[in-house]
Amino acid sequence: MEHAIPEGSLTYTRQGQGLEITQYHGLAGQVVIPEKLPWHAETNLKLHAAEEGGTGMNLGSGAAEKVLPVRQIGKKAFLSKKYLRSVTLPASVESVGDWAFAYCDSLREICFEGRDVSFGKAVFMECPNLRCIRFLEGVRESDTEDAGKCEGVGALLAAAVTQMESPYLLDAKEAGSREWLGKWDARMLAILNAADDEGYSKQILCGEEDYESADLETYLRNSRKKKVRLLLLRLLWPIGLDAYTQRRLKDYLLAHTVGCESDETWQVVRENYGDRREFYELFASLGCLTKENAPAVIAQAPEDHPEMKAFFLRWQAEHFEAKSFFEDLEL
Repeated sequence: MEHAIPEGSLTYTRQGQGLEITQYHGLAGQVVIPEKLPWHAETNLKLHAAEEGGTGMNLGSGAAEKVLPVRQIGKKAFLSKKYLRSVTLPASVESVGDWAFAYCDSLREICFEGRDVSFGKAVFMECPNLRCIRFLEGVRESDTEDAGKCEGVGALLAAAVTQMESPYLLDAKEAGSREWLGKWDARMLAILNAADDEGYSKQILCGEEDYESADLETYLRNSRKKKVRLLLLRLLWPIGLDAYTQRRLKDYLLAHTVGCESDETWQVVRENYGDRREFYELFASLGCLTKENAPAVIAQAPEDHPEMKAFFLRWQAEHFEAKSFFEDLEL
């Protein structure tokens, strides 16, 4: 059956006492899946008659209509929907099939109103812009005041599947718990501790033809950028993060800012987060923006993000120039 929604429609079928969404059709940026949808007994009987080799044409037209809950999102149901930015799924959804949202290039947020959800394989494969996977029911509390913020757990969940390649962390029931955060941090530290050239030989042996990605120096830089993105995200949402690990992450970022041997921390902020104040403010507050490198950073700030440049100019004036004035008086 098919059900119309704003700017599209949902095709679905019956599975037991519930319904499975088998395909989304449309170009909508935002999709909200209903908790219940109509199911016509007549349709069910026709399908059964067709399976038995009959036509199903002799069925009565007055068959009853049922309203059944949406229980499943089927395999490849939203595959390659390029315009899709956000999806809300009702609490009735219990499972999401393989590749259900794979290759949704613009998908930024997916919200589950329930928490009793299981996932198939590669559900969010190649969703590079996914920022948040939210579970609204039963958000866990931990020892820190930030734990109740769904934004933090949601952002870490998204990173687990888009940046860390760790589908085992896509766990609706455990996400946000102390144990889950420990697993997330263990995976992050494994990535941080890995050699920058890890995987390079395999890429060459696989016959990579693109010179830029096959170039060792470019590979090393991209490896460090991957680490920087994870570390910035974790420090932005330090839920349950111990002081020692926090210091390690900060030290790494400080070692790769402008004026150091390599500057991937600044390059990531410049290339990926020009429209996200929380990241370039974190960059400055961590000490990655210094009196010495501020002129270079400001000069390199992207022209299409004037807010970033303005922020760094204010930071320079408030934190470095006034200090220099008093230092000069002491001399």
